[in-house]
Amino acid sequence: MINMKLSRFKYKLPDDAIALYPTPHRDESRLMVLHRDTHKIEHRIFKDLTEYFTDQDVFIFNDTRVFPARLYGNKEKTGAEIEVFLLRELNREQRLWDVLVDPARKIRIGNKLYFGDDELVAEVIDNTTSRGRTLRFLYDGPYEDFKSTLFGLGETPIPRFIQRPVEPEDAERYQTIFAKYEGAVAAPTAGLHFSRELLKRLEIIGANFAFVTLHMGLGSFRSVDVEDLTKHKMDSEQYRIPEDAATIVNKAISEERNICAVGTTVMRAVESSVSVEGFLKPVDGWTNKFIFPPYNFRIAKSMISNFHLPLSTLLMMVAAFGGFEFVMEGYHQAVKEGYRFGTYGDAMLIL
Repeated sequence: MINMKLSRFKYKLPDDAIALYPTPHRDESRLMVLHRDTHKIEHRIFKDLTEYFTDQDVFIFNDTRVFPARLYGNKEKTGAEIEVFLLRELNREQRLWDVLVDPARKIRIGNKLYFGDDELVAEVIDNTTSRGRTLRFLYDGPYEDFKSTLFGLGETPIPRFIQRPVEPEDAERYQTIFAKYEGAVAAPTAGLHFSRELLKRLEIIGANFAFVTLHMGLGSFRSVDVEDLTKHKMDSEQYRIPEDAATIVNKAISEERNICAVGTTVMRAVESSVSVEGFLKPVDGWTNKFIFPPYNFRIAKSMISNFHLPLSTLLMMVAAFGGFEFVMEGYHQAVKEGYRFGTYGDAMLIL
């Protein structure tokens, strides 16, 4: 298993297995439970999670908040429709943003783009990658007004593989209930299954919660185009592990409690900041850590994740945690049993 190849993460996923909508209630999606010690696989409902944890176990959540990153504008003179995907703010004072544009071939430095009923105008000031551009938004009013105008024109950036138009409900459902710090263009999907009721029930059994922040970019959806995974480079993402989260997690490590990473983003964050002794360090920085099999995990003893698409870096991380053969067996069963895949799909708990 030392030489993990991209092609090993291919599996047959029927188009209709990708969930177009979430379950009506967050905590009622299906839950596949993988027991690594016995190789037993169980089929449960997400809210049954409480049966697998006890007093003083810890859940680590990602409290990033998704912003309405997808906008549609028109190019000056020609009026051609252009999709602009906001990636991140580069400079607050100058209203500079790092964006992707589509179709990119039409957008050159110096072009102006108009949004809404000309409520907002942006000028292209740099080319960063084939689709990447730097935009300067021309807006005279206060920053708060600019931001609410910009986000008012944007729509919820549900992934392209969910092949339907964005609907008003997406604004709430493509966001965890504990979303706090704005900065992500993709939701931490494992966290979408937690309802207020379920969090309450976990509190009642004595579980503790730690919150870290990792702002997802589009890197998670970028396809891997090298067969040799050691040659793949992940995009950097901004993350923060606050002092209080590190304290909660480190106490649990010392007491040998079950620490559950809720999602691949949490796993990437905590694995990016581990001390030599195997404790979690507070940090405020960037990570481009790419986790694929074989990998020695230091912090979490269990993990919750959605069912990811073939060949994705997210599937690679889950396979590294659960064991390649066992996780792939779980995925084949999930296809056969009609589990729902992708962002709005069902969940897997690896113990």
